[in-house]
Amino acid sequence: MQIRSFFSLAVLVAGLSTLASAQTPQITPVSLEDRATAIGIFKQLIEINTTDTPLGNVTTGTEAMQKRFLDAGFPASEVHLLGPDPHKQNLVVRIKGSGTAKPVLFLCHMDVVEALPKDWHTDPFKFVEKDGYYYGRGTQDMKDSDAALVATFLHLHREGYKPARDLILALTADEEGGSYNGAAWLVQNHRELVDAAFVINPDSGGIELEHGKPVVADVEATEKVYADFQITALNPGGHSSRPRPDNAIYELTSALNKLAAYSFPFELNGVTRAYFEALTKEEPAATVADIRAILATPTDMNAAARLAAEPGFNSNFRTTCVATRLTAGHANNALAQTAQANVNCRIFPGHSPEQIRNQLIELFGDPKLSVKYVSDAGVVADTAPDRKAIVPPPPLPEVFEPLTALVNAIWPGTPVTPVMENGASDSIYFAQAGIPSYGFSAIALERDDDRAHGQDERLPVDSYSKSLDFFYAYLKALGGK
Repeated sequence: MQIRSFFSLAVLVAGLSTLASAQTPQITPVSLEDRATAIGIFKQLIEINTTDTPLGNVTTGTEAMQKRFLDAGFPASEVHLLGPDPHKQNLVVRIKGSGTAKPVLFLCHMDVVEALPKDWHTDPFKFVEKDGYYYGRGTQDMKDSDAALVATFLHLHREGYKPARDLILALTADEEGGSYNGAAWLVQNHRELVDAAFVINPDSGGIELEHGKPVVADVEATEKVYADFQITALNPGGHSSRPRPDNAIYELTSALNKLAAYSFPFELNGVTRAYFEALTKEEPAATVADIRAILATPTDMNAAARLAAEPGFNSNFRTTCVATRLTAGHANNALAQTAQANVNCRIFPGHSPEQIRNQLIELFGDPKLSVKYVSDAGVVADTAPDRKAIVPPPPLPEVFEPLTALVNAIWPGTPVTPVMENGASDSIYFAQAGIPSYGFSAIALERDDDRAHGQDERLPVDSYSKSLDFFYAYLKALGGK
């Protein structure tokens, strides 16, 4: 059943691309005044530290946006600030419609990954514009879309727009980690505020650029399963003047070297197959030849190895695991008694975290190592859960027809295709609650300039500008009249 839904989505999108070419809508560019407001909101959000650290506070950000909505005249009854922790309050805002159709929810997380100022060339919590880019933590993930949608909701309200269905915006906490995931909490405790016909989640999807040329417009249809594992080596230790070959650091690094040299098995499913098929229309000839070779039966594994040199391709056809943190030792002149690493895995749909935990144990082949699961809240357990991947939602024409037409209007000729999100998003909580979720950010990025979670995160000025034009038209298309 899942494979059929994957392929029906690919077929639908291919048909819509043809339709969009013949019926391209006119984009009304957002005014200079509204664009300046949107940039001001973006700047304000970047300069509020919303990390899950003692210095961070999501509520400071959601309260600032709450004030903007109330100052603009939104009814207090449609602006809800709520959550289980004083520092992790979520904001849910609604533009009321006539009720002729079920609402649409736009889901945006407000928290960002920690950034160390000493590692950056600019202050990560200062909004800096230079050389055609906006710099700051969250410029890609995902305060760009937070700000764009806040600005769009304010714009529509000021115009007096009355949709046929409610438009809902949720700004939430702890998507990046922490004990109070806002999306999950809202679904479990205040379903009435976020219940919708479907969810648009700009935390995934978007326009892939290759040397400035749009190659493909990704729409998330499923995503990998996120899992962290704690790898621990223990040893009695001893004096550093008498080294032992079995010291904890050596045992741990031996295991991590095995992981670095290992590739999980090659896999394709309906979504990733459709994604690679779409790329055959835009990629260079050598890349297209390799893509056709991995789509063939049997798969050409030499072609797969060549494609795997591009991290974006590699992560689309296998589970990936990588060490992200290390701790070891207690003194400079002593052998380490404990060495520990966090291994972060993004698991291909169809495999559970527990299955991958057991594969890591087998790969390391060292009974002295422990491999334990670490939950999003930091709880360490001997076994991992059987977490399910997102089942691809039905290909709703009301989602894809305007999306495809607008993509063609702003980025002409760019094919729209379903993709598997290689990270993780809060879409999973709505998908598991039976609400179809689609990921699209309307942000265009170079493939080799993905700096989310990394140093000197940045967003092209032009990308933010075009996302404002897209969301203004898309919200009107989804809301109807």
